[in-house]
Amino acid sequence: MQDRTHLVDEITGHRRMRRNRKADWTRRLVQENRLTVDDLIWPIFIVPGSGIVDPIPAMPGVNRMSIDKAVEAAREAAGLGIPALATFPNIEMELRDETGSNSLEAHNLINQATAAIKKAVPNIGVITDVALDPFTSHGHDGILRDGEIVNDETVDQVARAAVMQADAGADIIAPSEMMDGRIGAIRMALDAAGHQNVGIMSYATKFASAFYGPYREAISTGGLLKGDKKTYYLDPANGTEAVRDAALDVEEGADMLMVKPGLPYLDICWRIKEAFGLPTFAYQVSGEYTQIKAAAMNGWIDGERAMLETLLSFKRAGCDGILTYFAVEVAKILAKR
Repeated sequence: MQDRTHLVDEITGHRRMRRNRKADWTRRLVQENRLTVDDLIWPIFIVPGSGIVDPIPAMPGVNRMSIDKAVEAAREAAGLGIPALATFPNIEMELRDETGSNSLEAHNLINQATAAIKKAVPNIGVITDVALDPFTSHGHDGILRDGEIVNDETVDQVARAAVMQADAGADIIAPSEMMDGRIGAIRMALDAAGHQNVGIMSYATKFASAFYGPYREAISTGGLLKGDKKTYYLDPANGTEAVRDAALDVEEGADMLMVKPGLPYLDICWRIKEAFGLPTFAYQVSGEYTQIKAAAMNGWIDGERAMLETLLSFKRAGCDGILTYFAVEVAKILAKR
């Protein structure tokens, strides 16, 4: 028999990586990570009023919705199999003040939305944030005193707000304001109020990022912000500090960990998943979403492929799920496969 060994066989030791890539069926057999609808959390924006679906210019395809429309959206999401929503309020300017006091109103916009969604669509999860930026007149996530975002007073307030959100029906509290000690304080407050079954998804590593701009437009805080958030958000240069922050949240009782933004911090996703083994999530933030949408709208990239590729990258980096504004679009695509 003629020896058909090629130089390539000698170089590779007869190991050819392309054998497993030769056909669609082999590629499917050996695929390491898969994106499913179970991986998706859909962030939505709530506004006062009724019958409102208000497009956000900086986020093509994303709308602010009044509570009745948010309920309709929740029904659609549940019908597609999306496990949970994350809700963010855009309240009236006259209700915003230096301390974000409206966050402590039991029947404020975010709590009304939670109650309405849970009543109409009880089988979908509702994740709420207790950061104060939607409620403050200065756009910061905490209470501003003499030019400083004060840690301890903010922690007291977000812990109280967390109980009110749980009272309204929130399934998971997701504190994003990055104050020291807030996870433990919220856990103790929830337990003392009888909410032992309400989880905490910690924004364990939230970076002082350039990718939040469209979100701030969505909740009308961009023009309010005085200064920046570098005294409480993480420096994008610091990976080890991010892991230390996450470790403290784990010790304080976080049930799940989140990395925000997502794509620029895949290394952090991997590190905290490997370090702690807790359910780990990435927030594909507004700037990440808008980059893909804008490039696709200009014909510069294949938007659908880029969307799916970025979401799959989070799975490869160890994430159990992704908060993404693409959730409904992706769920519809996956349903057809």
